[in-house]
Amino acid sequence: MDDQSKGVDWRDDTVPVSRRFDDPYYSLENGLEETRHVFLSGNGLPGRFRDGFHVAELGFGTGLNLLACLQLWRQTGVAGVLHFTTFEAFPLPAADMLRAQAGFPEVDAIARELAPHWQAGATEITLPDLSFRMIPGDARITVPAWDGRADAWFLDGFSPAKNPELWEPALLAQVARHMAPGGTAATYSAAGGIRRALAEAGLAVDRVPGYGRKRHMTIARSA
Repeated sequence: MDDQSKGVDWRDDTVPVSRRFDDPYYSLENGLEETRHVFLSGNGLPGRFRDGFHVAELGFGTGLNLLACLQLWRQTGVAGVLHFTTFEAFPLPAADMLRAQAGFPEVDAIARELAPHWQAGATEITLPDLSFRMIPGDARITVPAWDGRADAWFLDGFSPAKNPELWEPALLAQVARHMAPGGTAATYSAAGGIRRALAEAGLAVDRVPGYGRKRHMTIARSA
């Protein structure tokens, strides 16, 4: 794959668009509000937070989900450590991550706190209230090999039509297999194939109101 297919372009100079997948990294309306609606509220957060709560994510992208989740954790005043594991095949360069994050002043303090880690190329970050790990590579290989279980999954790949690898039934079955008892998953996608795959993996699946122009999204929970 040539260099033109790598990296990002910038829509309206603010929204990063993947050249590889020809898809924005987040909603053109408001990426932070989308994250809060889909991944935080969609997983019943902050109500389920507790010490050691573990979030796992397919598709780290700009890191916006991590910033929003850690901000909510701190605002909620939970004592202890938030665990956050993300699976990403094509990590963004730090400069692009930070440029994207700069578009959301609401999370600026956390973005600035974590910026030196991204600039140093870190894939693990340990703070008093955060244990973060990025697992690079193809999630179809790395998720089955993972020894963890998540309380909440953020399924945040690019559009299923453009990034089908992250939405394959076999991988979604692995998501269910790596879910703690009472665990949940949420995604902006309401595609019927994704809902069926999650249901076939043994999860209870619901279609609920989506964010912005998206009428619906999907949430799932373990038995």
